[in-house]
Amino acid sequence: MANELIIHSRPHETRVALVENGVVVELHIERRTGQELMGNIYRGRVVRVLPGMQAAFVDIGLDRSAFLYVSDVHQDLMELEQMMLGNSAEPEAELSQEQQDVWVEHPKALSMNIEDLLREGQDIMVQIAKEPIGTKGARLTSHISMPGRHLVLMPNVDHIGISRKIEDPAERERLKNLVQEIRTGSLGFIVRTASEGSDKNKLKSEMDFLQKLWASIQEKMAKHTSPGLLYRDLSVSLRSVRDLFTREVDRLVIDSKEEYSTIMEFIETFVPALKYSVELYEGPEPIFDFYGIEMELSRALDNKIWLKSGGYIVIELTEALTAIDVNTGSYVGTRNLEETILKTNLEAVKEIAYQLRLRNLGGLIVIDFIDMEKKSNREKVFTTL
Repeated sequence: MANELIIHSRPHETRVALVENGVVVELHIERRTGQELMGNIYRGRVVRVLPGMQAAFVDIGLDRSAFLYVSDVHQDLMELEQMMLGNSAEPEAELSQEQQDVWVEHPKALSMNIEDLLREGQDIMVQIAKEPIGTKGARLTSHISMPGRHLVLMPNVDHIGISRKIEDPAERERLKNLVQEIRTGSLGFIVRTASEGSDKNKLKSEMDFLQKLWASIQEKMAKHTSPGLLYRDLSVSLRSVRDLFTREVDRLVIDSKEEYSTIMEFIETFVPALKYSVELYEGPEPIFDFYGIEMELSRALDNKIWLKSGGYIVIELTEALTAIDVNTGSYVGTRNLEETILKTNLEAVKEIAYQLRLRNLGGLIVIDFIDMEKKSNREKVFTTL
């Protein structure tokens, strides 16, 4: 079956579904009534440093202060601030390439105390890493990243990384050498999966665009004197084209003429080869009903999900974490209780993995599986997970 991106756009809401072999595997919703903050970049001002929590509250111009953990603070923040103020100094020592690799993948490895990095009243550039939930403000990072279709610009890290989904060693080496050749200065880049097979001109064109965008953000940062927005990320429909419309996706179908025109303009600019795979849906039936997505959407919004065996899982979102509880429900098995529990837990693992991707859930995930007596069974569940 075909892999498809289905976009349902209305004045109050846009919904995007990624369908693989007839199954909805990702669902993204953007409501016009609320603020979509993820990926936005702000000029922030530190309002409170909390050594006991190794975090800080930062005013970014919204109703609530946002939260910045020490692991999300750029280690060279003081140096960057000095450069911004025209009082730059040479760092005492540069990070080795090996250290940079560790830093990019494991920011906590080189972390310092929050009070050594930030002070109250300090202005810093930050990016939304996690949307606010409940009474808890947004989570921030100062590790800025700006994704394009083929590349992700990481302006604060001198590092070139290649997507793990590009598996061919020769292609990985070719792309790394190509980016190293065309990049200017010490800006870092991650080569995305969509870059596989791309030539020098295509990568350089996108690199130039991202660098100009970064320069404009820096200009705004220097010009503004109070906390506020510096850069707003793309709408959910354009983000979907940028991030999800890969060579594995056969077509994109959208039901809004206005959004169709916007998407076609975006594609003509960045990936003209994809324009023949975009369709405007004009049928009488709602597009999500026509493709059988509406039922899956209702299922995704329910916190109780039934398993085929008769067991079920319950997903609860809190400000601190996502809690998932596994239950046998009406399933009693055909042999012994231990076997029944094992089968339910194994089925739950697959459903949980699917639900986490479908609902775009991250952060701390706590799963309460049904207790098992045999160590071998516990290991089976752990291995499957």
